Amino acid sequence: MGSEGEARFKEIFPATRKVLSDKLWIGLTGGLAEDAVPEEFLESLKKSADSGTGAPGYAPDLAAIELAVYRSRNASFFASENSSQTKKFSLNPTLNLVPVAWRNLPLLLSDAREDCVPPEEKAGFVVTYQNPATGDIAVEDASDDLLLALKIVVEELDLRLVAKSSNKTVWPIYCTLKSSATKGALVESPSRIKRPSMYPRGRDVADNFFSSDVFTLQWHITQSCDLHCKHCYDRSDRANVSFSDAVAILDQLYDFCAAKNVTGQVSFSGGNPFLHPDFKKIYKEASDRGFALAILGNPVSAEALEDIVSIEKPVFYQVSLEGLEEYDDYVRGSGHFRRTLDFLSLLKEFDIYSMVMLTLSRVNIDQVIPLAGLLKARADLFTFNRLSIVGEAQNMLLPQKEEYRRFLEAYLAEAESNDVLVCKDNLINILLRDKRRDLFGGCAGHGCSAAFNFLSLLSDGEVHACRKLPSNIGNVKEQSIIQIYDSAIAEKYRMGPSECMGCDIRPVCGGCLAVAYSFGLDIFKQKDPMCFIAK
Repeated sequence: MGSEGEARFKEIFPATRKVLSDKLWIGLTGGLAEDAVPEEFLESLKKSADSGTGAPGYAPDLAAIELAVYRSRNASFFASENSSQTKKFSLNPTLNLVPVAWRNLPLLLSDAREDCVPPEEKAGFVVTYQNPATGDIAVEDASDDLLLALKIVVEELDLRLVAKSSNKTVWPIYCTLKSSATKGALVESPSRIKRPSMYPRGRDVADNFFSSDVFTLQWHITQSCDLHCKHCYDRSDRANVSFSDAVAILDQLYDFCAAKNVTGQVSFSGGNPFLHPDFKKIYKEASDRGFALAILGNPVSAEALEDIVSIEKPVFYQVSLEGLEEYDDYVRGSGHFRRTLDFLSLLKEFDIYSMVMLTLSRVNIDQVIPLAGLLKARADLFTFNRLSIVGEAQNMLLPQKEEYRRFLEAYLAEAESNDVLVCKDNLINILLRDKRRDLFGGCAGHGCSAAFNFLSLLSDGEVHACRKLPSNIGNVKEQSIIQIYDSAIAEKYRMGPSECMGCDIRPVCGGCLAVAYSFGLDIFKQKDPMCFIAK
């Protein structure tokens, strides 16, 4: 082999060259043809190591790793169009898995090799790949978690079956896949929950608001409730979801999330979900399938919390307060305010993220900011939804448009010094745009998210685009969640009012369909009547 060929091999095998003597290197490369392929060098090196004629025993493995690095660096990165459409995770196309008889070899490729742990004779695998985000080359001894992730993807295994066979739940296995994708060994396919191309793209609206990586099912598993609030949206008589139906629904949701390439979240609600006789069993079934879990409910005992946390700690627990003590107790029942404050302290003891929601009306609008002051050291988050004048709220009133705008101005100002206050109402984005401040995701991360990254499921199987207004789009006893989500009526709710379609902040706004409904408007045509955007 001439100098040109030798230079090429030095480029491919720099660390191997350093561990070989000059005489051995020349002997191994000198007998090769100028156009020899790297595998020929590997074969010669292996023979040298096996014969004990000078090459360290680990040298062939080191060279194999360097060849894999070279190939990862020079590979073209592209994801299969088909796989990105049908699978949540796929292999990084630049990935190479190298079987080795020695460990710690990747450390020899480091500039700090003199201080590294020496090679250890122990069988395993080394993985190399090009990070799709940075272009950097990763080289590492493959962990058991990574090998499991690769096996799941290559063999297209169902996570539920993997979990069952390993006596685990789906969630830690899913997290292993997610971690491998974050590092770059796997490629996470983009979400298939996306806003249509006709959606306006204002210059202030970030791209991430046009698709969602998470889908939430707000599941009202029971109508049973230990309260009787004066603004309750729905006191209709519906049977509890049965345990067998609940399991079938969770399997439907799992299939939906897999088909849409999203992470699933189940937000348990009611009524009070703890009053469902099988709540703990249903909660565990949801956890077993790898969903993130949350609770929208009322204060419960420490024992009830312990039962849930022993299965999986919820990502948040949301309770409601309707104002200061006198008004909250008037709306939700005597003693509710103090019980809720005590419960917030209990959530802190369990290290559960606490959220407090208020239903805003003309009566309690002046109590929001004072209540935020009381909650500053007690809750992790406090925000509000505007009243929906449905159900038992028929005789209640919303604030006037200008009064509401003044309130939002004060709310934004207060939020600068009280970090418990969080923006949720879509119309706040109008003020942020006018103030040239960054926009936020609106009600559920993508403006009005009715039937977009969110569905509401009632205990009898009815599916609604939004819980705050009658918006029935199907029933899981008659159709799958995928069929309901992909239906024409669900698409109408996703599009929202046609009057909003020309607005440059529509992806993070769209007003509130429930408020428009409360005023008797055509929610598919007419916008939120409290919208104050300048025309």
